Amino acid sequence: MQLSGNTILITGGSAGIGLAFAERFLKAGNTVIVCGRQEAKLQEAKLTYPDLHTRVCDVASEDERLALVEWAKREFPELNVLVNNAGIQQRTNLVQTQESWSYHHQEIAANLEAPLHLTMLFLPHLAEKSHAAVINVSSGLAFTPMAAAPIYCATKAALHSFTMSLRYQLASTAIEVIEVAPPAVNTDLGGKGLHTFGVPLDEFADGVFQGLEKGLPEIGYGTSEKALRLSRDEIDAAVQAINSRVSF
Repeated sequence: MQLSGNTILITGGSAGIGLAFAERFLKAGNTVIVCGRQEAKLQEAKLTYPDLHTRVCDVASEDERLALVEWAKREFPELNVLVNNAGIQQRTNLVQTQESWSYHHQEIAANLEAPLHLTMLFLPHLAEKSHAAVINVSSGLAFTPMAAAPIYCATKAALHSFTMSLRYQLASTAIEVIEVAPPAVNTDLGGKGLHTFGVPLDEFADGVFQGLEKGLPEIGYGTSEKALRLSRDEIDAAVQAINSRVSF
C-alpha cells in the first residue's frame, strides 16, 4: 500500500498497537482517525498527537459500528484505509468459568464481528478509491493457539481465514488486503502485566511498517512471522511449548 497521502481509520487506536500505528502513519504524512471505547484515553492520545482525529466507539456494538461508519464517511470522504485493530483478550477456564455468555460474546463481537461488519460496511466506499486497503490485525495465536485464551485464539483464527478469503475476492480491485499477525507484544492486552515478556511495542510497530514498505500481504514479527508458515507438525510442537508455559 502507499504509505503517505491516505486517510486512515484505526479501531482500538487510543493505546497499544493501534496508537503505535497511528503515530507512524501520522509521521508518514497521513490523516489518521482513531476510535476507542474510553474517551479519557482518546483525549490523552490527542494531547500526545494533536493531529489525531478521535471518535468514541465500542466496536462490539452493532449500533455504534453503524454510527461510526456513517460519521467517518461524512466527515472524512477521502477515507481509503481501514485498520481493524480493536480487540479483547480474556483468559478463560471453560470448565470453571462463572461468567455469563454476554461476557464471552463481548470478546467475539470485538475481535470477529466488528472487523467483518466494518469491512462489509466500508467496502463500497473503499471501492470508489483509486488506492485503498483493509488491514486486519490478527495474532500469532491464530496459528499456535493458547489454552488459556481459547475464545481469543478462535476469533483470531477466524479473522485470518476471513482475510484470506477477502484478499482473493478483491484481487481484481484496487483494494489491498493485508494481515498483521502480532506475536506477544508488551502492551496491556488482557490486563496490565500479562505481556511484559513480549517484544517492545515500538520494535514491533517499526517491523510492521518495514513489511508495509515491502508490500507484504501478511506481516508477522519474530515468533509470529514463523507461525505464518509452520507445517502442521511444527504447529503441534509450538502449541505444546506455549501451553506448557501458560497456566489456565
